[in-house]
Amino acid sequence: MAQKNISGGLVHQLPTDLKQALSNDSKAVELWENLTPLARNEWICWTISVKKQETRSEHVARVCKQLKEGKRRPCCWIGCIHRTDKEISPSIKYILSKKAK
Repeated sequence: MAQKNISGGLVHQLPTDLKQALSNDSKAVELWENLTPLARNEWICWTISVKKQETRSEHVARVCKQLKEGKRRPCCWIGCIHRTDKEISPSIKYILSKKAK
């Protein structure tokens, strides 16, 4: 099956595994395309920022499921720390400093 042109995020390009999952679910891809580039970016970052492949696979599956449940952003996600167009907020810096310990 030929993959559709599916939008990426603000900073992150759409990874192949997430693109494939979205391509296989017409409702999820419709909801994905109705998100803002920033919201798509946060889903992508949430998916690719994990360490284990098993966790990443779970996140990819959850993107489609949670979009269809009406979620527009990943739950409890601090936001993409890879953005270079703005400084990380003090609250996010605090959270990241706690994770580093």
